[in-house]
Amino acid sequence: MDLEEKLARLPDHPGVYLMRNTSGEIIYIGKASSLKNRVRSYFRGQHQPRTAAMVSHIADFEYILTDNEVEALVLECNLIKEHRPRYNVSLKDDKSYPYIKITTQEDFPRIQVTRSLSRDGSRYFGPYTNVGSLKETLKLLRGLFPIRTCRDTPLQPRSRPCLNAHIGRCLAPCAGQVGREAYREAVENVILFLEGRHTTLVKELKEQMEAAAEKLEFEKAARLRDQLRAVAEVSAKQKVAAASGENSDAIAFAREGEAALGLIFFSRGGKVSGQDHFFLTGSDGLSRGEVMAALLKEYYSRGVEIPPEILLHDEPEDAATIASWLGRLRGGKVSLKVPRRGTRYKLLQLVHANAVNLLQEHLLARRRQEEGSKAALLELQEILGLPRLPRRMEAYDISNFQGTNQVGAMAVFIDGRPQPAAYRRFQIKTVQGPNDFASLQEVLSRRFRRAAGGDTRFTELPDLVLIDGGPGQLHAARETMAAQGVEAIPTIGLAKEEELIFRVDNPEPLRLPRDSRALQTLQHLRDEVHRFAISYHREKREKGAYRSVLDDIPGVGPARKKALLRHFGSVAAISQATLEELLAMEGMNRAVATRILAGLGRKIDGEN
Repeated sequence: MDLEEKLARLPDHPGVYLMRNTSGEIIYIGKASSLKNRVRSYFRGQHQPRTAAMVSHIADFEYILTDNEVEALVLECNLIKEHRPRYNVSLKDDKSYPYIKITTQEDFPRIQVTRSLSRDGSRYFGPYTNVGSLKETLKLLRGLFPIRTCRDTPLQPRSRPCLNAHIGRCLAPCAGQVGREAYREAVENVILFLEGRHTTLVKELKEQMEAAAEKLEFEKAARLRDQLRAVAEVSAKQKVAAASGENSDAIAFAREGEAALGLIFFSRGGKVSGQDHFFLTGSDGLSRGEVMAALLKEYYSRGVEIPPEILLHDEPEDAATIASWLGRLRGGKVSLKVPRRGTRYKLLQLVHANAVNLLQEHLLARRRQEEGSKAALLELQEILGLPRLPRRMEAYDISNFQGTNQVGAMAVFIDGRPQPAAYRRFQIKTVQGPNDFASLQEVLSRRFRRAAGGDTRFTELPDLVLIDGGPGQLHAARETMAAQGVEAIPTIGLAKEEELIFRVDNPEPLRLPRDSRALQTLQHLRDEVHRFAISYHREKREKGAYRSVLDDIPGVGPARKKALLRHFGSVAAISQATLEELLAMEGMNRAVATRILAGLGRKIDGEN
């Protein structure tokens, strides 16, 4: 079915639409009260340059019907989080206020403090601009709801619980002292508390306490009673604070050209207690109402605290739908207001002025950085006699330990700055033993072969290739590049310690002054690829270390290995077990138990 036919068949119904390019990649996700009107509008009339560029890449679209606009908004936010389309507005932050993070995506979630928000499925609460307030909240949470704070991911089984369990601050899922369902119940109570839904939490705790008492689980019922009293006390204190002042957020944004910055002031108890700012990408060409709507959806869908009132410098598109959605997330009414006079209006003017100032500072710093990068690239072009400015530079390095877990890495700089999204790593497949030259050749061969094959991750070729090493590595690299038909790409080697630059057409190494911008850029690129290679190698080595002698015993698969470790706690404890203790495990038989003890170096009584 072609686009015109699909457009003609669009229903007049709320829903979410997904635009795809010729590669099938989702490039934009939106919602609509009428899919028919909204989606067709992209293919009719004139548009802003950014929208026109997006439309020019649309090869297909699909849509999902919803019952109403609020459900469409919820689905839109979830899909944007999952796919991160190129043409949707996104927030990027560069500050470090702490948040409380609950890893709800794990079987046994943990609570921790973090200074960065990521779309990993966790719930985030904050930011806490007052560290004292954060510590008080954590202390209260750990006393009320004993969920784990350890860093094990996934949770590692133990034979004995840690100290936190002994003092009543963890339910010890690692030692099998609580089931997944009961543990999840405690986690849900924490979330209700952090969301400020104390009435709902009190009701839940009462029901859980009564159920525990009916089952004669008096210790659990007593613990729930204490939690109930503590929550009631906290709730009463917060009601007094709320009566003396309001909790609200004040939001404004500033933009200049393609750059935009959103700023939020937090008012708690009627007083401004802190601020948070984000850089917005993909906002150019959109109306101020569209940008404000995108900012609200992006920010509050991260799991942050939602106050009952949000003050806005600009009226957002679909304000009523967004307010309903925020109310669902908060568990209570949320008002979106755009004041035109009075103290709230003055506050928003202040927020906007601060946003403008922050954006100007950012643009000035960026211009200075770009000027420095441009000067370094011009210097590099002149020194090396390059045919053009080396806008895209790629560096390669090999990492191994005594010839094991060999890996290769590629780092990319564009206009003198790192582009981590373009970095690539390679597992060495054809080289045995510690042979950096052959490993480097394998990596380069695969990189340029994929480019020739049309792999979109590798199609853009570099203006300069940097090899981490001296003449030997450089010669090996050039040999492979010639075989792949890319010998025209300038290539150099940068040796550590003396920081000498080796070139293909000159036997004499080049030594640049230590304060040379060109050298500093090359060093930065070399250090980046080295760091990236080392981190990948360490990751592989740690995965290998997780293997144990159990993996080599016939009859011990992943499930049985997991059961053994859960039951005994460690390989050392298994090696000390008797045959009878092994046979006492569910599903164990004598033949496998005997092989386990033999594999662990134990001699079975009665056997030679």
